[in-house]
Amino acid sequence: MTTIPEPPRTPGADARMPSPADPGAVPATAGTSSGATDGTSSGALPGHSAPASAPVLDERTYPGLRAPRGEGALALDGEWHQISPKYVVAEVILRILGLVIVGLAAAVVANWSGQSWAWFAGGVIALVLLFELAILPRQARAIGYMLRADDIVFRKGILWQRMIAVPYGRMQLVDITRGPVDRAFGIAKLKLVTAAATTGVDIPGMTEEAAEALRDTLIDVAEMRRTGL
Repeated sequence: MTTIPEPPRTPGADARMPSPADPGAVPATAGTSSGATDGTSSGALPGHSAPASAPVLDERTYPGLRAPRGEGALALDGEWHQISPKYVVAEVILRILGLVIVGLAAAVVANWSGQSWAWFAGGVIALVLLFELAILPRQARAIGYMLRADDIVFRKGILWQRMIAVPYGRMQLVDITRGPVDRAFGIAKLKLVTAAATTGVDIPGMTEEAAEALRDTLIDVAEMRRTGL
């Protein structure tokens, strides 16, 4: 867990921040914060010591972001990065284990106490888990994140869509979590914590290399935004 220090804020510092001119930076979307870029693939943000291009963010990830269709669909502009397909495999294993546990619990309750309702309750839970298994690949392909000049944008969902932008200067903590199954598949979950609890972001299914690279980038840029450099 990495905590971002809280240097003193300078009034109006954010307004004086220069727009990034790094040719590797992700272009800003229309109607949002703009930055000087040449439209090349995303890479290091201003002030970050990473190379001009950062292919590690897209290694072993899905080839294309699944976007909602029809009226009211979210407009997807800029360079989006996705999660690893191994996330689906890890989640499938966890849900299969859940099905086994539910089945065993229902059998124990029904046989030892003679309560037949245990089978009904177990069946309902099993149906929910099976439904999650069916839509899991679609959900995973709808998860994406984009680095912009002043914030990171996270989106997920096909039916229930969510898109949230977190300003770099508002980030207080960047946390990487790896469970036992995640470690077995070489993936991790990166969590961004801000002062407002409702604007926190969890990006699951990132490769360990991508999660660490993104963590370092976010820390560097957040420190620059807070100190007004």
